[in-house]
Amino acid sequence: MRKITLLISFLVLISSCGVKQTQNLLSSGNYDQAIDNAVSNLQTNKDKKGKQDYIYLLEEAFAKAKERDLNAINLLAKDANPAQLEKMYNTYLQLNSRQEKIKPLLPLSLIKEGRNAIFAFDNYNDQIIDSKNALSAYLYANAKKLLATSDKMNYRKAYDDLDYLNQINPNYKDVLRLMDDARFKGSDYVSVYTKNETNMIIPVRLENDLLDFSTLGLNDKWTVYHSNKQKGISYDYGMVINFRQIYISPEQIKEREFVKERIIKDGVKKLIDANGKEMLDEKGKVVMVDNLKTVTARIYEFRQFKSCQITAKIDYINFKSNQLLQSFPLSSEFIFENIYATYKGDRRASDDNYYSYFDRKPVAFPNSEQMVYDTGEDLKAKIKDIISRNKFRN
Repeated sequence: MRKITLLISFLVLISSCGVKQTQNLLSSGNYDQAIDNAVSNLQTNKDKKGKQDYIYLLEEAFAKAKERDLNAINLLAKDANPAQLEKMYNTYLQLNSRQEKIKPLLPLSLIKEGRNAIFAFDNYNDQIIDSKNALSAYLYANAKKLLATSDKMNYRKAYDDLDYLNQINPNYKDVLRLMDDARFKGSDYVSVYTKNETNMIIPVRLENDLLDFSTLGLNDKWTVYHSNKQKGISYDYGMVINFRQIYISPEQIKEREFVKERIIKDGVKKLIDANGKEMLDEKGKVVMVDNLKTVTARIYEFRQFKSCQITAKIDYINFKSNQLLQSFPLSSEFIFENIYATYKGDRRASDDNYYSYFDRKPVAFPNSEQMVYDTGEDLKAKIKDIISRNKFRN
């Protein structure tokens, strides 16, 4: 019984906290948050006495929110500033959305007053359509005005306006064509190419791979990278991958010889006491123990090794001013290594994780071109990281 009483007290406390929070939101002018709180609490057991406070609060919050929105619309209408059309359109949407949020709960009964809560709903369909059409016309005209300038930032603003226009009013006039135009004019085009300042020939497939930016996914909303210049495009920036130095080590085979010794289990044997007699357990059986044995092996280890280091730098160039914007040093290394071994003696003397070396064989060293190409894989990842963290235009 005591547990039930405590549970009821706890639920009452939670309910009163929710009501208090909704009252505070209402008092502070956060009408829509107060409405959301009340609606959430009335979605279950709305006819319970404990929910009456929420109905009163919902009724009051709705009336005040509606009054505030309509006053704001009247002020915007008198101001007649086309830049405020979006605010007017969104306010009408808000008025309608607020009503739709409450409708599923109706009727809401106020028990003490013997009446249903009053919500003065209106049909805003015409106002929504009219304000949307006015906003669409304004956005369209403003975007065309921005596109008539020679400023990339204006083209980007035009694109954003047209994108929003297409969301609220799909396929309005030739908005899709204008969006393509704004995207093309507003984008920064970057020409990417390599320079070889080393005394070695860079493998063609490495150059092609490094310049294949389609695999890097670096193009963003307003930056497009081209490794081959395209007609009709005025490039804003250049990105030069300068190969400064390529060092390839000689092919090396290092040998070492060492002896391993280990105590291992080699079957079982009878346990003998100090007098040389067999020891028996409580059942009279001979006690058997592990037969430990010391084994040795002479191991001959061979290590094939070859490395390639590439030193480069990435230059960002502004083609409009012909100035160097930034430089980023870059280095990468690829190591070819193959370890194999033979032995004389008992292989069990070696560590368990060393066994795999006995199964390996010598392999052919990769040629220099392959080494440079393999180094380029790491180089490509580092180039992507540099570009991702350092944009041409902030």
